[in-house]
Amino acid sequence: MLEAQAHQQLKQLLQQEGVRRWPHHFTLSRLVARSLRRADHTLIRLAPGSDPGWLISLLVPLALMEAPVAILCSEALRQRLLQVEWPRLTAAGLKPPCWQGLTPPPAGAIWLVNPSELLQAWDQDLIGDRQLVIPEPEAVERQLREAAAVRIEPRHWDDLRRTHPRAAATVLELHERLSRRILRQPLAAERTVAISDEEETPLRDLLRLLAPLPDPWQRWLRAERGAWTSWARVDPVLLQWELERHPLAPFEHLGALLQGRGVIMAGPWPMGSSKGTTVLPGGQGFQPVVTVTLADPELADPLPLFAPRRQPLPNSPIYGQHLLEQSRRLVLGQAGLTVVLLDDPALQRSLASGLAAEFGSRVTLRSTAPETNGVIVADWAWWLAQQPRLPLPCQIVVGLLPITSLEDPLTAARVQRLRQQGRDWFRELLLPDALSTLERGVACLRQGGGRLAVLDGRLRSRSWGHQVLQALEPWQDLNRLLPP
Repeated sequence: MLEAQAHQQLKQLLQQEGVRRWPHHFTLSRLVARSLRRADHTLIRLAPGSDPGWLISLLVPLALMEAPVAILCSEALRQRLLQVEWPRLTAAGLKPPCWQGLTPPPAGAIWLVNPSELLQAWDQDLIGDRQLVIPEPEAVERQLREAAAVRIEPRHWDDLRRTHPRAAATVLELHERLSRRILRQPLAAERTVAISDEEETPLRDLLRLLAPLPDPWQRWLRAERGAWTSWARVDPVLLQWELERHPLAPFEHLGALLQGRGVIMAGPWPMGSSKGTTVLPGGQGFQPVVTVTLADPELADPLPLFAPRRQPLPNSPIYGQHLLEQSRRLVLGQAGLTVVLLDDPALQRSLASGLAAEFGSRVTLRSTAPETNGVIVADWAWWLAQQPRLPLPCQIVVGLLPITSLEDPLTAARVQRLRQQGRDWFRELLLPDALSTLERGVACLRQGGGRLAVLDGRLRSRSWGHQVLQALEPWQDLNRLLPP
């Protein structure tokens, strides 16, 4: 039986390595083996911040399984698997063939595919009945959306005019019309300008009359209206822009990818998501038969949380000064690294400047080489990407909760879609995404024994604030800051 074989093989491997064991190795291995044998849908949640050494428990059953399997992984995870986990398998006597690239592997090989390769393989009907393993479930929707995106660069307009010289004047006129519309609009934080379907209609009508179309115009034309959204990414220095089109729900774009095949989603998953209304990746295509949470036991010492009850809201005119004063108090006397997180670029620069006036070169803006007692002011996306390369902080200061702004074109389009369906877009989309980001961003404090400070007044004044506090459990309220 596959479960027994995987258990025994993993036990020998861990005994051979003689390192401290993650407490859920054998449970995870048996669950994965069971799902592979039954070819069903399984969701295994791990605690955010779990040591990536858990991956060996996922790979051992795959190495013993004879049925065709594909692992969907980002480039960073692929490097981890090839450089760390595969040598562990080899040292234990397990030598499963590892296959990469778009061509399907021979029987018995484990196929590593990134999101872009998965999309191409699905479009070319190369997946077959292969079971799918997804070790990054919390990021898979974003990764697939990025992989499916269609980008029209300035050079692609030139390619279109050269391919169809008779339509060159019309193409140029449409480009100039869009340019005037885009370049006179105020830019969002990411230098983006939303483009409606109505504004794209003349271009879409023209492309339908032209054949053949050079790449990527054909893919852009196939992107269905209503299920996709567009925006322009502007370079204000060169006065140039790129047209981007992204699917709102990438698993809808993939159709029946998750249906009729075994699917295992296993990885760090925000524990608070199970208490909210988070939709599982894949929507209706992923219906887990087994859902298991393998979180570490609750800590004896809860997370120290400093979140005063009377704080101004982020839209208050005094909020910037409040953030600076409280951050100065929190940093004062700290011997370790402090990370201040907020997604407002202007407020980031203002806060970094104000703190630098007090603490000098200790304060940096998105730096990966801080001083021992340094202060990093950064946005949430940067922190989530860079925290594995940084030392554990002694405290994290949440300047703004990671609630995505509606100025972001993708978020605005997803919200509009939920509004049209009469759904609660804040509690179904923005709040679950914020809880997921928050839990992953502060998980490192559980390891290093640091403290968390939330200076966003919405935590205590909004009705949904209790869900944020629930996602942070266990925590201990710090009513005042004590001297270090």
